[in-house]
This record gives sequence, structure tokens and C-alpha cells, in this order.
Amino acid sequence: MIKETAKQIEDRFSEIGFNIPTSEIESRLEKLLNEFKVPAEEARRSVVNYFLKEYNIPRGDFYTQQGNTPTVKVKDINADGKWINIKAKVAQLWDNNHESIGQVGLIGDESGTIKFTKWASAELPGLEEGKSYNFKNVVTNSYQERFQINLNKSSQIEEIEEDIEIGTEMIEFIGAMVGIQAGSGLIKRCPQCNRALIKGVCGEHGKVEGTYDLRIKAVLDNGHNVQDTLLNREVSERLTNITLEEAVHMATEALEQSVVVDKMKEQLVGRYYSVTGPRLDRYILIETISPLPPLERSQIEALLSSMEV
Repeated sequence: MIKETAKQIEDRFSEIGFNIPTSEIESRLEKLLNEFKVPAEEARRSVVNYFLKEYNIPRGDFYTQQGNTPTVKVKDINADGKWINIKAKVAQLWDNNHESIGQVGLIGDESGTIKFTKWASAELPGLEEGKSYNFKNVVTNSYQERFQINLNKSSQIEEIEEDIEIGTEMIEFIGAMVGIQAGSGLIKRCPQCNRALIKGVCGEHGKVEGTYDLRIKAVLDNGHNVQDTLLNREVSERLTNITLEEAVHMATEALEQSVVVDKMKEQLVGRYYSVTGPRLDRYILIETISPLPPLERSQIEALLSSMEV
């Protein structure tokens, strides 16, 4: 990845008339990524900014897009380092505690979904789940063989009235619930953008008086694959028989919100479930979940027998 990223940076500098030795670019990237554990895209930006300053190159020269920026669908994003426009709806905003990232999550159109990262330094307007936007001058990026888009200072965001339908792939999965992740149970959300608060702080709007919500971030395992899932308030209430009001009461009495997720873990972890819902990135957004009875000894023996060579 270091050599590929370094080559892309070198090529772009070369296009605007500056020859930067590849070895210097690779050396800086390697130090940031491997020694300081900086995220890949942030390392890339840091290296580019270093050489812009070192050679006194205006940022606009480096980040100027060539020709007309095409408007594309999610399914058409298949190359790294391309400037595009895209109309999409915000499907999810993810929890984020990295200072350099303003917002991160998923956007989508009728052709699918894709991860986005909006850098804090871009000083762009905040995004809200469920709203549709016209994203202009965003740049594609590839990480771990998955494409994503990044919003920087050259990008623009325009909210649009159109309610964009997000195309999704429906999934059925059967497995044991082997864990419930942090950020589950009784949580608080920002009343302005709906993102989950971290210690009472919204990454976009700072310290706010949040509104309570319930969710479960569960991990299912079928013996071959591990699957991350998300259960919203309604599904969580049906599965656990704990309503939002009861969860707030439990936390108030115990003076501790964690009692809710502890109760959920006690009820759910170690049991088998059949779930269905749309796939968004690495998650299944569970719409239906049905507990399955424990396997009988005869079923276990039959399974073991079928696995014998």
C-alpha cells in the first residue's frame, strides 16, 4: 500500500511540474503509518501537505481537478484517486473519536452504499442521517480492497429535497450471538444530527443534552463466518422485552447506564438466532430476529458425523 500511495503522490506532483523522489515520499509514509499508526488517508494528506509547504506550492495547484468532474453512481466507483460528484442519502453516521475526522459513515443511492469520511479540517456542513445531498468534488480512495470517498476542503455539500432510495442486499444469517459490542444498550444521541454521543459529546456539535435511544451492536458466528449486526430501538425492544422507558428507569435507579447492556448480554449472548435484513457495508441492519432452540444431542452428532472425512 505504501508504494502504491507514494506512486500516486509522485505522479500528481509530476503533473504540476515538481519531481519529488519516491524514496522521500515512501519514507515519510512509512514512518507515519508504521511508527505513529496514523490512519492511511491522514498519512497521505500529511505527506502531501509537507511537500506543498517544502516546495512552496499553492494547495489549489495540487488539488485542482482536471476537466469536468463526472457525476456517478455508487456502483460506478471503481478507481482510486478520482474526483467525482455524487447524489446520495446518508444511511448511517458512525461513532467517531478521532479528532481529524469530522464525520464518518455510509451514504448510498439506488445502486448501493459506500463509506465516506469528512475531514474535520474541511470545515464542511454537518450531515444528518436520512437526508439526501449533492456531494461535489469528492475524491475516491481504496482501503483494504474497498472503495470509499473522502470530503476535503475542495469538496462541497448541498442538501437536496429529493428522497434518494438506497439499494440494499437482503441477507439471512443464522448463528450464535457471541458478543455485544461497546456502544450498545442505553445510549444518548445528538438532537441535531442523531449521531451517538461519546461521553456526552457529539463529534459535530460538541457537548449537548442528548436524547435517549436503545440499540444493540451484536456479533453473530455460524462457525464459518463472523457477522456484525445492528438492532435499532424497535427490534431491540422486541427481542429483550426492555422498553426505552424501562431502560432509562433501570439506569436511573442504578446510577449507571451499563446495567442495561449487562442485562442484554445476560439474556442474549450464547444463544442462536436467525436474522434477516439489508446489508450495509460490514453490517446487517436487522429487521427480523428469531431465537432458535438449542441443538439436540442427535443433531450435534449428525453434524459431527457429516464433517468426518
